[in-house]
Amino acid sequence: MKTVYGPVPSWRFGRSLGIDPVCRFREKVCSFDCIYCQLGRTKHKIIRRKKFVSATRIENDLKEALKRAEADIITFSGSSEPTLAANLGEIIERIRKISDLPIALLTNASLLHRKDVRKELAQLDVVATTLDAPNQKLFEKISRPHKSITFTSLLNGILKFRKEYKGKLALQMMFTKENADYAGEMAKIAERIKPDEIQLNTPLRPSPVKPLSPKEMEKIKKKFRKFSVISVYDAKKVRAKPLDLHETEARRPEKR
Repeated sequence: MKTVYGPVPSWRFGRSLGIDPVCRFREKVCSFDCIYCQLGRTKHKIIRRKKFVSATRIENDLKEALKRAEADIITFSGSSEPTLAANLGEIIERIRKISDLPIALLTNASLLHRKDVRKELAQLDVVATTLDAPNQKLFEKISRPHKSITFTSLLNGILKFRKEYKGKLALQMMFTKENADYAGEMAKIAERIKPDEIQLNTPLRPSPVKPLSPKEMEKIKKKFRKFSVISVYDAKKVRAKPLDLHETEARRPEKR
């Protein structure tokens, strides 16, 4: 499979050309096994970083895609948690040399407690980090993390990164029936983090759990009045034509 997919219409970033530095589909690996994940259950929970695909392969795939793609941004996402890629820093450096597009990364924040990961992400223009729970009990219920990851370590990693990072930090929150009543508590935690933006989401694409309604999400949105907020129901819809539909649907399935 290609390591580059899209462009996809992102309600957060516009026309997004995706980079997948893990590319594991047959046996999904991740540090989390989130209840809402559109790619299904995690076969192997891992936290050890390794090189899944070479930086050269990603560079070549991106060069090919950039010849034909109309994109607003390059985004690290795909089939797993991108910070698990041990060569992430090298990949980012290579992208900078061949493209002037801004670079973003979506992360579940599980490895932000690591200094090497924070240093690599410092090169990026935008980092969107997940926060789906306000405490350990709910964190375990929703994110189903690797046994070594605690809510405290996750939050401390985000706080450390916030202090060091000079780019745009977004806090992405996926709301379902499990955490809908905890929006107020999560807003208080967000006040500690001081993100540049709050991204409120609910599973509108195929997911094992049902999305909240626009009315329910609007109620949640009111808890975040102090922040710059975008919500999946309110965001401007964009159009993007993927270069390879198969590659895109492998990471963003429309049907299940």
